[in-house]
Amino acid sequence: MKHSYQRKAVAASIVGLFSSTAAQAIEVQAGDWKFTANGNVNVHYIHSSCENHPDAIVTVGSACAVDGGGEKNVSSVSNGLLPAALVFGVATTQDGYDITGTFGFYPGISTNDGGSPNLQSGSSNVALGTTGLDVRQVFMTFGNKDIGTFSLGRNFGLFGFDAIINDMTLPGVGVGGAMSTGAPANTSLGSIGFGYIYTDTLAQMNYTTPSVLGGLTLTLGIFDPIEPLFQTGATAEGQPGFHGKLAYKAGDLYFSSSFITQTQHLPSGDDYRSTGVDFAAKAKFGNLDLLGSYYFGSGLGTTGLFVLSDDGFGNKRDSDGYLLQGTYTINKTKLGVNYGVSKLDFAGSADRAAAPNLLEKNSKVTGGVYHSLTKNLTLLAEFSDVTTKAHDGGKNTSNNFNVGAFLSF
Repeated sequence: MKHSYQRKAVAASIVGLFSSTAAQAIEVQAGDWKFTANGNVNVHYIHSSCENHPDAIVTVGSACAVDGGGEKNVSSVSNGLLPAALVFGVATTQDGYDITGTFGFYPGISTNDGGSPNLQSGSSNVALGTTGLDVRQVFMTFGNKDIGTFSLGRNFGLFGFDAIINDMTLPGVGVGGAMSTGAPANTSLGSIGFGYIYTDTLAQMNYTTPSVLGGLTLTLGIFDPIEPLFQTGATAEGQPGFHGKLAYKAGDLYFSSSFITQTQHLPSGDDYRSTGVDFAAKAKFGNLDLLGSYYFGSGLGTTGLFVLSDDGFGNKRDSDGYLLQGTYTINKTKLGVNYGVSKLDFAGSADRAAAPNLLEKNSKVTGGVYHSLTKNLTLLAEFSDVTTKAHDGGKNTSNNFNVGAFLSF
């Protein structure tokens, strides 16, 4: 990423990817400061056909199953992979340094009365409910083209970012996830857990070098350590997490590789280090765009960072996955298909004996049509076929269809 890219809110990049031309933020100049606002509103009708007699599979993020009322077919009107967004930015140049600040607010339209808008528990879609608000971005940057850029605050992480930012389902839905249940969240899964691990938004401090060799940059940083989800007593406060990213862009070709590592502490006193590496490449050939990404990790988990990452006793589970995607644009209409796989291995024989129904593989294929009605309004339709398999042979399948609109500004 070049310095000029670092100075912009990530949300602005997301918005610009899905318009026939790049969306323009609102800009107001006040003395030496420039104030900007941009964002999106997206709404989708999602119909899911879920597994009628589901196998019990230990996982987070999977093919949907019948809800508590035994309903196989589930309908919702919800956001998609992205919540709505309103992102404010300030920028100035002082004493030769480019300085920015970004505040990103991400409201949903689903009822989120169960606490975190992304971690609902039980059905909360009832009368008198209200939606939730994610504050995903609060960060500053400073630097210039000679010294590089420092970025401090809460922002999207480095590991897994290029996979999700280039996922064609970003303005849409992809895998329905919580949108296929009675416990709505602010977002669907897209290809999260089905090809890549969610990059997440992290409290972090990063440094990005100036661009060299015609487009090569290196980012290194630390982040506030994350505790394993759903693992009682595990902590991660002893030292920060570390991550980094190498990226190269030349014309219509782009390549990147990132890493992430963090130590986990268990109540038993045992420690283990989680690590992950990913690779992403994309290329454009006229109207054809191709994307490929791959990740592998040890003690990294699946779907989210450090989710199901060990057996509960500090024995690490290995995981890997990939996403393949091709899109073709005809005038104002983009046609696309992607296929994603995420796998999770046992930590050992004891883990196999204790949790034989642990997730083995999530896979999905999504086909989509994205039509730019105007430069800022995209109408879209997608169909996703989803499969979740366990190590003991259990298998659940589902599919979901969605149609909706994505307005960027």
